[in-house]
Amino acid sequence: MKWMILVLVSVAAMPLWAQDVEIELAQIQQRWAEIQYQVQDRDKEKAFEKLAAEAEAFVGRYPGRAEPLIWQGIVLSTYAGAKGGLGALGLVKQARASLEAALDIDPEALDGSAYTSLGSLYYQVPGWPLGFGDDGKARKYLQKSLAINPDGIDANYFFGDFLLDQGEPQRARIYLEKVLAAPDRPGRAVADQGRRAEAQARLNNL
Repeated sequence: MKWMILVLVSVAAMPLWAQDVEIELAQIQQRWAEIQYQVQDRDKEKAFEKLAAEAEAFVGRYPGRAEPLIWQGIVLSTYAGAKGGLGALGLVKQARASLEAALDIDPEALDGSAYTSLGSLYYQVPGWPLGFGDDGKARKYLQKSLAINPDGIDANYFFGDFLLDQGEPQRARIYLEKVLAAPDRPGRAVADQGRRAEAQARLNNL
């Protein structure tokens, strides 16, 4: 009888546990978007440092889940961008480790966001001997993210930006224009607006 009660309690608790993950995930996503697109550049490093600590705690609360690891990787990589210099290299290595761990758990979590973020790291981080940048790996990961989420705003943005970096402006235009036409993501208005503005700026430069 006790065993049956324990089973019933566990089953009843599962949806609440999953709901907690979604609530915390939305909070991390919203705060990231606010820092990335609304906070002054001079204040971004400290804001991302604080958010990185929150993301680390988020991962610790939900071991075995890919979503917290993905967002830890995203937060660490943007924190590195705000920090700059040699100090950023340790952060991007941590970001890569988090994203690779997420892939091991569920490659399609959050519409393949781990592939998107890893791809963006590989073309933006310096290559050997300073970093681990690798354009071939970047292309592979970004194409995998597009295969999972062909209409995704981030998947198209980063592949378009990568193609610009590779000297392929006409192909880049196709993907950057898809960013402007991508469907809105529920609860991600600030991030979507910011990403579309970035895509439009690159199109204007073309």
